[in-house]
Amino acid sequence: MRAVVQRVSRAQVTVDKELVGSIGLGLLVFLGINQNDKQKDADYLLEKIINLRIFPSKDGKMNLSLLDLDRELLVVSQFTLFGDCRRGRRPSYSYAANPTLAEELYNYFISRAIEEKIKTQTGKFQAMMDVELVNDGPVTILLDSYKLF
Repeated sequence: MRAVVQRVSRAQVTVDKELVGSIGLGLLVFLGINQNDKQKDADYLLEKIINLRIFPSKDGKMNLSLLDLDRELLVVSQFTLFGDCRRGRRPSYSYAANPTLAEELYNYFISRAIEEKIKTQTGKFQAMMDVELVNDGPVTILLDSYKLF
């Protein structure tokens, strides 16, 4: 499982001009699911993401987490995170999970975030989405539950 985590001052997702998810201060997570991923990968990434110390403390150092500050989470499914561009010019998505597995693990990740009492919003699985964000910092972190390459 792979995540691109962005600290945002605000972010929102629309589908067909309809707002489907919106947050204020918090983290926008683009979540890619690999064909070999299991629930343990989602558990690992969620734990890592909500505890990342990437928010500034009073002294300006990145020392606080989403949990410390009770911030929001916006989770957007993005299979293209497993696009392999090493050969040719057209990405191969052979490492990405099939839609059934991907949706199951995406929903599992979201349900675990809610269980952790995180204010969670989402995009719409398999939809063409418009994602708007204001990256705070900017701070962008790349996470993998394991290394493929």
